[in-house]
Amino acid sequence: MTDSPPYARIVAELRRRIAEGELAPGDRVPSTRQIAIRWGVALATATKALTALKQEGLIIAEPRVGSVVAAAPSKPRPPAETGDELTRERVVRAAIEIADAEGLAAVSMRGVAARLGVSAMTPYRHVDSKDDLVLLMADSAYGELEPPDPKIKNWRTRTEVGSRGLWALYRRHPWLAQFTTLTRPVMLPNLAVHADWMISALSAPGRTPTQVMNLHVLLFSYVQGIAVNLEREAQAQAATGLTEEEWMDTQEEQYRFYRESGRFPAFSGLMRAFDEEGYDLDLDEIFELGLAALLDGIR
Repeated sequence: MTDSPPYARIVAELRRRIAEGELAPGDRVPSTRQIAIRWGVALATATKALTALKQEGLIIAEPRVGSVVAAAPSKPRPPAETGDELTRERVVRAAIEIADAEGLAAVSMRGVAARLGVSAMTPYRHVDSKDDLVLLMADSAYGELEPPDPKIKNWRTRTEVGSRGLWALYRRHPWLAQFTTLTRPVMLPNLAVHADWMISALSAPGRTPTQVMNLHVLLFSYVQGIAVNLEREAQAQAATGLTEEEWMDTQEEQYRFYRESGRFPAFSGLMRAFDEEGYDLDLDEIFELGLAALLDGIR
């Protein structure tokens, strides 16, 4: 066993834990980053270990949850295709799968190669660098936006459709909201399609070009600003091992201190109002509330 490569030793240990019931169906297995820290290996090695377990049917990937123990042994995947059979699209798709499960920071060329079961340098035949790969990932993800119905003419309905489509996309790919900033926008073909739809919806007689652009930036940044919390929560869960609810439980004493200090009467009153039914943060509800408020303010 000591002569086995590092990834094989990790696979053997996790396989044993699953077989002995230490990790039950539905339980999260360590993420690539947690494996890298715990076993002192590279992220690519950690990815290779998880890929091997997936190919054995022992674990499955759950978007924004990570890898979990399979409910029942699933059919092993067929052997990985050779590098000559790879395409750019397969490389990009594998990278998106990693980002969906582990976050954008977990994506590396070596990790993609490990996921595809090919040599570390093989993806470079199709993508020049990680930076180029991320651009291709983002454009591919934005390409999933459903083309809006051209028959929609009302500016508000058009804007709602575009904004909700973007929100749903960020829901599927939370890492995408981290991809670009307002001050350094990146032009991508599929993102340009969305921008063109929104700009045409916001263009109206009497609005200057600057006003149209400002409204477009405002709405895009609003959707993006809500969506970045999806990725941050996933990162926090991976780092702490605590769900949102579990983390809030650890803050109960501190919240009680602020509530009972007498220094924040409005906050205290609001918290007391939630004593019976509590408060559940619903980002979808907040998104709709904010979108309606923004559109109500556009004249």
